Amino acid sequence: MDDELVARVRAASDRLSRAERRVAESVVADPRAVAFGTVADLAQRSGASGASVVRLAAKLGFDGFTEMQAIVQRDLARRLRPATERIRSPAPGDVLAETMHAALDAVEQSLRAIDRPTFDRVVAALAEPDRNVWTIAGSASGGIVSQFATHLAMLRPGVRSLRGDPVSVARSLAEVGPGDVVVALDLARYDAWVADSVERCVARGAEVVALTDSPLSPIASGAASLVLVEANTVGPFDSYVGALAALDAVLAGVARAIGDAAVERLDAIESSWSSTQALTADDG
Repeated sequence: MDDELVARVRAASDRLSRAERRVAESVVADPRAVAFGTVADLAQRSGASGASVVRLAAKLGFDGFTEMQAIVQRDLARRLRPATERIRSPAPGDVLAETMHAALDAVEQSLRAIDRPTFDRVVAALAEPDRNVWTIAGSASGGIVSQFATHLAMLRPGVRSLRGDPVSVARSLAEVGPGDVVVALDLARYDAWVADSVERCVARGAEVVALTDSPLSPIASGAASLVLVEANTVGPFDSYVGALAALDAVLAGVARAIGDAAVERLDAIESSWSSTQALTADDG
């Protein structure tokens, strides 16, 4: 995922035609297709025309495909450089080693892609105790978002989840209002109901924080804050380690921002656990 290219695609997304969006999706999904391909290659890959590729480059602010290609090549070279400094490359078929490198790369790319103003804005919004916080996630990402919501609720009150059957979701949506913060996570292939719910939250005046894998994701367009995460892995399914790292960073930031109030809340929770013997003691 190329940082500059992603930023340009996001800025121009509302002005792209359907064919240009297909090209943009291919570019964001695999920057190497731009770095090492031709206009014809990218057009064929996207199911679009060469003219659509050229028009996309222009709408992204490049002086043609050649300049767009040069920018992507430069950023790919910078990103790939650390790989050449590794002590050794994983042996062919070494799934554990390949997975380790892919996971580390996903975490690094995801955290490096978060610009400081966006991070600070997200933390500040979630740290305001008077603002309700809602979480929403696609079916595959529900587990880590549920854990994020649980931890956030241990730091501050007013954390709720948008989930369940259509009736339950619609009932919860009726309670979302201006000033509320909605944290949404969904990766390709995207859940249609998540995109619809996020759109409805925006219409109701909520501030949406979207964590996703592309600026062209359906939950990205209405987001006040967009956090792009890397999802590539060596296996057949998307990796969520990048998204998990981003959410961990947000939780750490919120805990520091809330400060003493979070400590008091955690102390009260620990006291309740202790008095009810809800947790098994660690005897070492």
